[in-house]
Amino acid sequence: MSQHNTEHPISAVISGVGLWNPENTLTNVELVQVLNAYADQFNETHAADIEAGKVEPVAKSDPDFIEKASGIRQRYVYRKDGILDVDRMRPRIPKRRDDELSHQAEMGLNAARKALAAAGIEGSDLDAVIVSCSYTERAYPAIAIELQSALGCEGFGFDMLVACSAATFAQHRAYDMIRSGSAQRVLVVNPELTSPQVNYRDRDSHFIFGDVATAVVIERGDLAQSAHQYEILGTRAKTVFSNAIRSNFGYVSRTQDVDPFDPDALFHQEGRTVFKEVCPMAAAHITGHLEAHDLTPADVTRWWLHQANINMNQLITKKLLGRPADGDEAPIVLDRYANTASAGSIIAFSLYHEDLQSGDYGVICSFGAGYSIGSLVIRKR
Repeated sequence: MSQHNTEHPISAVISGVGLWNPENTLTNVELVQVLNAYADQFNETHAADIEAGKVEPVAKSDPDFIEKASGIRQRYVYRKDGILDVDRMRPRIPKRRDDELSHQAEMGLNAARKALAAAGIEGSDLDAVIVSCSYTERAYPAIAIELQSALGCEGFGFDMLVACSAATFAQHRAYDMIRSGSAQRVLVVNPELTSPQVNYRDRDSHFIFGDVATAVVIERGDLAQSAHQYEILGTRAKTVFSNAIRSNFGYVSRTQDVDPFDPDALFHQEGRTVFKEVCPMAAAHITGHLEAHDLTPADVTRWWLHQANINMNQLITKKLLGRPADGDEAPIVLDRYANTASAGSIIAFSLYHEDLQSGDYGVICSFGAGYSIGSLVIRKR
């Protein structure tokens, strides 16, 4: 449902954005080397069963395949140690004490500080903190409440999980709070720690994800003081249940004696199905949202789209514009960051928003598991 209330006396604006990435990079070449080493080891050990048709061989990969299939060249990872160990092939993230800042809160804090600085406010100026991402490292207490405490915010915080649409859905909630008058300033943080859920032994998915954190300040328009402000004209969300993208590992898994490398427990998807079904859904969703504001795709200066696959983004923008979009219209960050779940569109916004002129329109849109689609139509003030 879209809210087309630009004449409402309380306006909500994006006044600050922050982006933080880990120092560790992981290239396609490195991932391919460890996967292929594991494939050689597995296929040799299980040669008889493979020949008898009892076991599927592990497929090898190559960097050219990855870049052609996805547009990804590298990704950032929170902890690189362990991923390239053929006997482990998962990150080694040390457990922290209860009185230490959690890993995701630390990631989020790094991005939050940048967003607050861009907005020209302090943590104590906030009324609420929303942490929204694909996975949280624990069930409770909420990462958002921990982050709220670290920032000195006296309001409230809560976590949301909406897979790759988590960032936009949380921004919708912030927008609603401000428009209703229940909050004046809300911080939305997306600490996407995805690497623990990656199956680095699977050719089709071992290269997809990277770790990053983004943060956005959304506040009342009459309070905003930052150099770059974007009024949120409206939000729109849609979900349609699908099993084409799943991640099944959860707290019940320990009762089922699940193998940590069980492919069904980790991220997995039916890539071709997702491509065929999500692209037209996203294009139709965005078109309808723009129409609700008497706009067309031709009126949009910048598209900040979810960064899952370069071919998906190119097809969606072509459906919208009737022609291929150039890198200035629809910036791609996949080559450097890979798929960072809900943070992808916010990374693009963070890196490519300051050049817009007053009155320019833009669209922030995410799409992913669920299926879920979330969008914001914004205009630079």
